[in-house]
Amino acid sequence: MSATEAIVTGRRPSRLASGRIAHTGKPRRRSPRNKRTSITLMIVMSIMLLYSLGPLFWLVVNSTKSRQELYDTSGLWFGEHFSLFSNIADVFAYDDGVFLRWFGNTVLYVVVGAGGATLLATLAGYGLAKYRFPGRRAVFAIILGALAIPGSVLAVPQFLLFSKLGLTNTPWSVIIPSLVTAFGLYLVWVYAAEAIPDELIEAARLDGAGEVRIFFAISLRQLAPAFITVLMFAVVATWNNYFLPLIMLSDPQWYPLTVGLNQWASASNSIGTQPIPQLVITGSLLTVLPISAAFLYLQRYWQSGLATGAVK
Repeated sequence: MSATEAIVTGRRPSRLASGRIAHTGKPRRRSPRNKRTSITLMIVMSIMLLYSLGPLFWLVVNSTKSRQELYDTSGLWFGEHFSLFSNIADVFAYDDGVFLRWFGNTVLYVVVGAGGATLLATLAGYGLAKYRFPGRRAVFAIILGALAIPGSVLAVPQFLLFSKLGLTNTPWSVIIPSLVTAFGLYLVWVYAAEAIPDELIEAARLDGAGEVRIFFAISLRQLAPAFITVLMFAVVATWNNYFLPLIMLSDPQWYPLTVGLNQWASASNSIGTQPIPQLVITGSLLTVLPISAAFLYLQRYWQSGLATGAVK
Protein backbone atom coordinates (compact mmCIF):
# COMPACT_ATOMS: atom_id res chain seq x y z
CA MET A 1 0.00 0.00 0.00
CA SER A 2 1.36 3.45 -0.92
CA ALA A 3 1.29 6.49 1.32
CA THR A 4 -1.41 8.14 -0.84
CA GLU A 5 -3.68 5.11 -0.58
CA ALA A 6 -3.20 5.04 3.15
CA ILE A 7 -4.29 8.66 3.44
CA VAL A 8 -7.42 8.01 1.32
CA THR A 9 -8.45 4.84 3.15
CA GLY A 10 -7.46 6.10 6.57
CA ARG A 11 -5.36 3.04 7.34
CA ARG A 12 -1.75 3.17 8.57
CA PRO A 13 0.67 1.40 6.25
CA SER A 14 3.17 -0.96 7.81
CA ARG A 15 5.89 0.04 5.35
CA LEU A 16 6.31 2.44 2.44
CA ALA A 17 7.25 1.32 -1.04
CA SER A 18 10.90 2.06 -0.28
CA GLY A 19 10.87 -0.41 2.58
CA ARG A 20 11.22 2.18 5.39
CA ILE A 21 8.91 2.46 8.36
CA ALA A 22 6.20 5.06 7.79
CA HIS A 23 5.98 8.07 10.08
CA THR A 24 2.81 7.83 12.12
CA GLY A 25 2.78 11.46 13.26
CA LYS A 26 2.95 10.56 16.97
CA PRO A 27 6.03 11.80 18.89
CA ARG A 28 8.16 9.18 20.55
CA ARG A 29 7.92 9.27 24.29
CA ARG A 30 10.96 8.91 26.43
CA SER A 31 10.76 6.15 28.97
CA PRO A 32 10.74 7.13 32.67
CA ARG A 33 14.00 5.27 33.14
CA ASN A 34 15.78 7.34 30.47
CA LYS A 35 14.36 10.52 31.94
CA ARG A 36 15.64 9.65 35.43
CA THR A 37 19.06 8.83 33.99
CA SER A 38 19.20 12.18 32.19
CA ILE A 39 18.28 14.07 35.35
CA THR A 40 20.91 12.19 37.36
CA LEU A 41 23.58 12.89 34.77
CA MET A 42 22.61 16.56 34.68
CA ILE A 43 22.92 16.83 38.46
CA VAL A 44 26.31 15.08 38.47
CA MET A 45 27.63 17.28 35.67
CA SER A 46 26.37 20.41 37.41
CA ILE A 47 28.19 19.43 40.61
CA MET A 48 31.39 18.77 38.65
CA LEU A 49 31.03 22.13 36.89
CA LEU A 50 30.64 23.97 40.19
CA TYR A 51 33.58 22.08 41.66
CA SER A 52 35.77 23.02 38.69
CA LEU A 53 34.73 26.66 38.31
CA GLY A 54 34.43 27.44 42.03
CA PRO A 55 38.15 28.06 42.66
CA LEU A 56 38.45 30.09 39.46
CA PHE A 57 35.48 32.25 40.48
CA TRP A 58 37.07 32.77 43.90
CA LEU A 59 40.31 33.91 42.23
CA VAL A 60 38.49 36.34 39.94
CA VAL A 61 36.44 37.83 42.77
CA ASN A 62 39.31 38.31 45.21
CA SER A 63 41.67 39.63 42.55
CA THR A 64 39.42 42.67 42.23
CA LYS A 65 39.63 43.60 45.92
CA SER A 66 41.99 45.78 47.87
CA ARG A 67 43.86 44.45 50.87
CA GLN A 68 41.36 45.80 53.39
CA GLU A 69 38.36 44.51 51.44
CA LEU A 70 39.93 41.08 51.27
CA TYR A 71 39.67 40.79 55.06
CA ASP A 72 36.44 42.74 55.55
CA THR A 73 34.20 41.22 52.84
CA SER A 74 33.11 37.75 51.88
CA GLY A 75 35.42 35.85 49.59
CA LEU A 76 32.58 34.77 47.32
CA TRP A 77 31.48 38.21 46.08
CA PHE A 78 32.96 41.47 44.84
CA GLY A 79 33.86 44.42 47.02
CA GLU A 80 32.92 48.07 46.67
CA HIS A 81 36.08 49.06 44.77
CA PHE A 82 37.38 47.41 41.60
CA SER A 83 41.13 47.05 42.17
CA LEU A 84 42.03 44.39 39.59
CA PHE A 85 44.16 46.60 37.36
CA SER A 86 46.06 48.12 40.27
CA ASN A 87 46.69 44.62 41.65
CA ILE A 88 48.01 43.48 38.26
CA ALA A 89 50.31 46.49 38.11
CA ASP A 90 51.59 45.67 41.61
CA VAL A 91 52.27 42.06 40.60
CA PHE A 92 54.46 43.08 37.66
CA ALA A 93 56.19 45.85 39.61
CA TYR A 94 57.00 43.88 42.76
CA ASP A 95 60.68 43.01 43.33
CA ASP A 96 61.81 44.62 40.05
CA GLY A 97 59.37 42.62 37.94
CA VAL A 98 60.41 39.14 39.06
CA PHE A 99 56.94 37.80 38.16
CA LEU A 100 57.58 38.59 34.50
CA ARG A 101 60.88 36.74 34.79
CA TRP A 102 59.11 33.70 36.23
CA PHE A 103 56.53 33.89 33.45
CA GLY A 104 59.29 33.86 30.82
CA ASN A 105 60.95 30.88 32.52
CA THR A 106 57.67 28.98 32.47
CA VAL A 107 57.13 29.73 28.79
CA LEU A 108 60.69 28.53 28.08
CA TYR A 109 60.12 25.26 29.94
CA VAL A 110 56.81 24.71 28.13
CA VAL A 111 58.05 25.52 24.62
CA VAL A 112 61.28 23.51 24.84
CA GLY A 113 60.20 20.83 27.32
CA ALA A 114 56.60 20.14 26.30
CA GLY A 115 57.23 20.77 22.61
CA GLY A 116 60.27 18.50 22.60
CA ALA A 117 58.44 15.82 24.56
CA THR A 118 55.58 15.85 22.06
CA LEU A 119 57.90 15.59 19.06
CA LEU A 120 59.98 12.80 20.62
CA ALA A 121 56.88 10.87 21.70
CA THR A 122 55.42 11.15 18.20
CA LEU A 123 58.62 9.98 16.52
CA ALA A 124 59.16 7.11 18.95
CA GLY A 125 55.53 6.00 18.98
CA TYR A 126 55.35 6.00 15.19
CA GLY A 127 58.58 4.06 14.91
CA LEU A 128 57.48 1.43 17.43
CA ALA A 129 54.12 1.05 15.70
CA LYS A 130 55.31 0.78 12.10
CA TYR A 131 58.76 -0.79 12.25
CA ARG A 132 59.77 -4.29 13.34
CA PHE A 133 63.10 -4.68 15.11
CA PRO A 134 64.67 -6.92 17.81
CA GLY A 135 63.79 -5.94 21.35
CA ARG A 136 60.48 -4.32 20.43
CA ARG A 137 58.57 -6.31 23.04
CA ALA A 138 61.09 -5.39 25.70
CA VAL A 139 60.63 -1.71 24.88
CA PHE A 140 56.88 -2.16 25.16
CA ALA A 141 57.27 -3.75 28.62
CA ILE A 142 59.56 -0.93 29.78
CA ILE A 143 57.07 1.71 28.65
CA LEU A 144 54.22 -0.02 30.47
CA GLY A 145 56.38 -0.18 33.58
CA ALA A 146 57.23 3.51 33.28
CA LEU A 147 53.53 4.37 33.17
CA ALA A 148 53.08 2.81 36.61
CA ILE A 149 55.87 4.87 38.25
CA PRO A 150 54.83 8.26 39.69
CA GLY A 151 56.97 11.19 38.62
CA SER A 152 57.61 12.22 42.22
CA VAL A 153 59.40 8.92 42.87
CA LEU A 154 61.98 9.75 40.19
CA ALA A 155 62.57 13.31 41.38
CA VAL A 156 65.25 12.48 43.98
CA PRO A 157 67.27 10.11 41.73
CA GLN A 158 67.09 12.73 38.98
CA PHE A 159 68.38 15.37 41.38
CA LEU A 160 71.34 13.19 42.37
CA LEU A 161 72.11 12.47 38.71
CA PHE A 162 71.96 16.10 37.64
CA SER A 163 73.97 17.10 40.68
CA LYS A 164 76.78 14.77 39.57
CA LEU A 165 76.60 16.29 36.09
CA GLY A 166 76.66 19.84 37.45
CA LEU A 167 73.31 20.75 35.85
CA THR A 168 71.31 21.58 38.95
CA ASN A 169 70.12 25.17 39.31
CA THR A 170 70.05 25.49 35.52
CA PRO A 171 67.11 25.41 33.08
CA TRP A 172 68.37 22.07 31.72
CA SER A 173 67.56 20.36 35.03
CA VAL A 174 63.87 21.11 34.36
CA ILE A 175 63.83 20.82 30.56
CA ILE A 176 65.61 17.46 30.13
CA PRO A 177 63.31 15.43 32.45
CA SER A 178 60.30 17.09 30.78
CA LEU A 179 61.36 15.69 27.39
CA VAL A 180 60.37 12.17 28.42
CA THR A 181 56.68 11.27 28.53
CA ALA A 182 55.91 7.56 28.66
CA PHE A 183 52.18 8.18 28.48
CA GLY A 184 52.54 10.28 25.31
CA LEU A 185 54.71 7.67 23.65
CA TYR A 186 52.25 4.90 24.47
CA LEU A 187 49.31 6.97 23.24
CA VAL A 188 50.97 7.73 19.89
CA TRP A 189 52.05 4.10 19.57
CA VAL A 190 48.51 2.78 19.99
CA TYR A 191 47.00 5.46 17.76
CA ALA A 192 49.56 5.06 14.95
CA ALA A 193 49.08 1.30 14.85
CA GLU A 194 45.42 1.77 13.90
CA ALA A 195 45.26 5.17 12.17
CA ILE A 196 48.02 4.71 9.57
CA PRO A 197 47.52 1.79 7.16
CA ASP A 198 50.64 -0.14 6.22
CA GLU A 199 49.46 -0.08 2.60
CA LEU A 200 49.69 3.72 2.59
CA ILE A 201 53.32 3.63 3.71
CA GLU A 202 54.17 0.91 1.18
CA ALA A 203 52.57 2.94 -1.62
CA ALA A 204 54.65 5.97 -0.67
CA ARG A 205 57.80 3.85 -0.69
CA LEU A 206 56.96 2.52 -4.15
CA ASP A 207 56.61 6.11 -5.34
CA GLY A 208 60.17 6.77 -4.20
CA ALA A 209 59.50 8.67 -0.96
CA GLY A 210 62.04 8.34 1.83
CA GLU A 211 61.18 7.48 5.42
CA VAL A 212 61.60 11.06 6.65
CA ARG A 213 59.37 12.42 3.91
CA ILE A 214 56.76 9.72 4.54
CA PHE A 215 56.61 10.67 8.20
CA PHE A 216 56.37 14.45 7.82
CA ALA A 217 54.30 14.57 4.62
CA ILE A 218 51.89 11.66 5.19
CA SER A 219 52.02 10.04 8.62
CA LEU A 220 52.17 13.21 10.70
CA ARG A 221 48.90 14.43 9.19
CA GLN A 222 47.22 11.18 10.16
CA LEU A 223 48.69 11.50 13.66
CA ALA A 224 47.32 15.02 14.20
CA PRO A 225 44.71 14.04 16.86
CA ALA A 226 47.29 12.04 18.86
CA PHE A 227 49.91 14.78 18.41
CA ILE A 228 47.58 17.49 19.72
CA THR A 229 46.43 15.29 22.60
CA VAL A 230 50.00 14.60 23.73
CA LEU A 231 50.84 18.28 23.31
CA MET A 232 47.92 19.34 25.51
CA PHE A 233 48.88 16.94 28.27
CA ALA A 234 52.56 17.89 28.04
CA VAL A 235 51.84 21.63 28.12
CA VAL A 236 49.55 21.35 31.15
CA ALA A 237 51.98 19.06 33.00
CA THR A 238 54.97 21.32 32.34
CA TRP A 239 53.11 24.53 33.14
CA ASN A 240 51.87 23.12 36.46
CA ASN A 241 55.13 21.34 37.29
CA TYR A 242 56.09 22.17 40.87
CA PHE A 243 58.02 19.45 42.65
CA LEU A 244 60.78 18.97 40.09
CA PRO A 245 61.73 22.69 39.81
CA LEU A 246 61.46 22.99 43.59
CA ILE A 247 64.24 20.47 44.22
CA MET A 248 66.32 21.29 41.12
CA LEU A 249 66.43 25.09 41.36
CA SER A 250 67.74 27.25 44.18
CA ASP A 251 68.16 30.54 42.31
CA PRO A 252 64.85 32.50 42.23
CA GLN A 253 65.83 33.88 38.81
CA TRP A 254 65.15 30.44 37.26
CA TYR A 255 61.91 29.69 39.13
CA PRO A 256 58.75 28.91 37.17
CA LEU A 257 55.49 30.53 38.20
CA THR A 258 54.43 27.62 40.40
CA VAL A 259 57.51 27.75 42.63
CA GLY A 260 57.68 31.54 42.62
CA LEU A 261 54.07 31.98 43.72
CA ASN A 262 54.60 29.41 46.44
CA GLN A 263 57.52 31.48 47.75
CA TRP A 264 55.28 34.56 47.76
CA ALA A 265 52.56 32.65 49.59
CA SER A 266 55.02 31.43 52.23
CA ALA A 267 56.29 34.97 52.74
CA SER A 268 52.80 36.47 52.97
CA ASN A 269 51.88 34.04 55.75
CA SER A 270 54.44 35.73 57.99
CA ILE A 271 53.18 38.73 59.93
CA GLY A 272 54.29 42.09 58.55
CA THR A 273 56.18 40.70 55.55
CA GLN A 274 55.67 41.19 51.83
CA PRO A 275 54.29 40.32 49.38
CA ILE A 276 50.74 41.04 50.43
CA PRO A 277 48.09 38.38 49.75
CA GLN A 278 46.65 40.36 46.82
CA LEU A 279 49.82 39.73 44.85
CA VAL A 280 49.58 35.98 45.42
CA ILE A 281 45.91 35.84 44.45
CA THR A 282 46.27 38.07 41.40
CA GLY A 283 49.44 36.28 40.33
CA SER A 284 47.61 32.95 40.57
CA LEU A 285 44.86 34.31 38.33
CA LEU A 286 47.41 35.50 35.79
CA THR A 287 49.01 32.05 35.90
CA VAL A 288 45.74 30.21 35.24
CA LEU A 289 44.55 32.32 32.31
CA PRO A 290 47.31 31.51 29.75
CA ILE A 291 47.15 27.75 30.26
CA SER A 292 43.33 27.82 30.03
CA ALA A 293 43.50 29.82 26.79
CA ALA A 294 46.14 27.47 25.36
CA PHE A 295 44.05 24.42 26.25
CA LEU A 296 40.94 25.85 24.57
CA TYR A 297 42.96 26.88 21.52
CA LEU A 298 44.51 23.44 21.07
CA GLN A 299 41.22 21.68 21.73
CA ARG A 300 39.63 22.87 18.50
CA TYR A 301 42.53 21.41 16.49
CA TRP A 302 42.07 18.18 18.39
CA GLN A 303 38.35 18.08 17.55
CA SER A 304 38.94 18.99 13.90
CA GLY A 305 41.60 16.28 13.68
CA LEU A 306 39.20 13.67 15.01
CA ALA A 307 36.54 14.76 12.53
CA THR A 308 39.01 14.61 9.63
CA GLY A 309 40.12 11.13 10.63
CA ALA A 310 36.51 9.97 10.88
CA VAL A 311 35.71 11.26 7.38
CA LYS A 312 38.77 9.64 5.86
